[in-house]
Amino acid sequence: MPVRHAVPGDAVALATVHVRTWQAAYAGLIPQDYLDSLDPAQREPGWRQWLDRIRPPAAILVWAGDGAAPAGFVTVLPSRDPGVDVSVTGEIAAMYLLPRHQGTGAGRELMAAAVDHLVAAGFRRATLWVLGTNVRARRFYEAAGWLPDGASKVDESWGFPLDEVRYQRALV
Repeated sequence: MPVRHAVPGDAVALATVHVRTWQAAYAGLIPQDYLDSLDPAQREPGWRQWLDRIRPPAAILVWAGDGAAPAGFVTVLPSRDPGVDVSVTGEIAAMYLLPRHQGTGAGRELMAAAVDHLVAAGFRRATLWVLGTNVRARRFYEAAGWLPDGASKVDESWGFPLDEVRYQRALV
């Protein structure tokens, strides 16, 4: 399986994957002017910081199918939801894969690695948040055994509202 833990040298690739995947996946779902303004070079310092600071049980796992630079990533950590027992509930905070690798099984490999990591860290259930209008992502999560649990929120941290729904699944 070409999934491994991210290393500091992956910052440029992760910034690129993050930006290019947002631009492709969210076209028509969030403001185009925002997507057009995204620049991997502006995101790279944030990725460097996160890679330097991340500690278990949190992890950034990358998919590099050809052994070269990462073409996808998934981040896992204890749940960030208020009132949740973080010793029991983990979270997939982000999962992105360059469009040319979607539909190849790479996403399933990333998801399997994320679930394996959460189980190894001792979590018994996991959640993730997804843009409610992102039908493709929702289908992917549902095919992987995730189900919406009825929770929703509006994230306005990007300068515009994003309506998100929460998915959950048992891990053990």
